[in-house]
Amino acid sequence: MANVNAPFGLRPVADAFGRPWNGALTVMTTTTGDGTAIGIGDPLLALGTSTTNTDGTITKDVKIAATTDVIEGVCVGVIPDTSTSTIYRAASTVRRLLVCTDPDALYECQEGTGGTALAAADLGLNISLAIGSPSTTTGLSGATLDNGTEATTNTLALKLMGVSSRPNNAIGDSCIWLVKLNRSRYADQLAGL
Repeated sequence: MANVNAPFGLRPVADAFGRPWNGALTVMTTTTGDGTAIGIGDPLLALGTSTTNTDGTITKDVKIAATTDVIEGVCVGVIPDTSTSTIYRAASTVRRLLVCTDPDALYECQEGTGGTALAAADLGLNISLAIGSPSTTTGLSGATLDNGTEATTNTLALKLMGVSSRPNNAIGDSCIWLVKLNRSRYADQLAGL
């Protein structure tokens, strides 16, 4: 049975020791100057600025990360402003995001459908993300693993840690892999094996 092609970006599932992800989150803010929509599962880049929110809290400003950026964290939720707020962060809007910044988090991420499918021998290599537009229906990221970039290069965004053990998931196009941030702001980046 072929894998289902349904990108969702990065979804935290565990820590590097195999324990379930503990759900620890940090609130961060987007600015009106960022014209790119952000979905749940998108990697984020810190802007070096902050926002003072209406409740008096101060939060880091972030935007969607490019494939070569050092990643601040991963968006796991968007706090609604009103009952009609979008489930994702629409372009050029100020929204508060729930962000996983744990450098030891393991994420599930779907492999893209272009290029040569990843193989079991690629475990331990580093890989880049292909950033896609979020779904306006589900709010999920369109990011996938860029299966043309796997290498030992230490500047690639993610490290391939395994194949997700879920039903109907097999190595090949659209396979769901376990990955760890290799370019996390909170950890050293390392060469792949």
